[in-house]
Amino acid sequence: MKLFPSFLLACTLLFSSVSFAQQTTPKAKSNGAETLQLKTSAVCDMCKARLEKSLAYEKGVQAATLDVPSKILTVTYRPDKTTPAALRTAVQKTGYDAGDQTAEARAYDRLPDCCKKTNSTH
Repeated sequence: MKLFPSFLLACTLLFSSVSFAQQTTPKAKSNGAETLQLKTSAVCDMCKARLEKSLAYEKGVQAATLDVPSKILTVTYRPDKTTPAALRTAVQKTGYDAGDQTAEARAYDRLPDCCKKTNSTH
């Protein structure tokens, strides 16, 4: 009967390591996708939702994830469908800075107050 808890623990570890390996295996590398990281002016979870949704509609984008604390937007895209310049422009048209390029003024003005930079240059 002492064997059963050990067997149960071994099975649990085996299944958790298999599922972990599946989660961390990047699909992007198998289909020729590239990754772009952009520093944005995003400040909150509403910014995160807005940017990720906006980029989901861009041609060639496979995934977009914003890390709010670091303000880094990571975009996985197909280089045969879009370019880093087009992705920067998409971020700017959403109302956020993309690297050293400033957000489009009209889009920035339409953002909720909580999504605007505290020391705004707009």
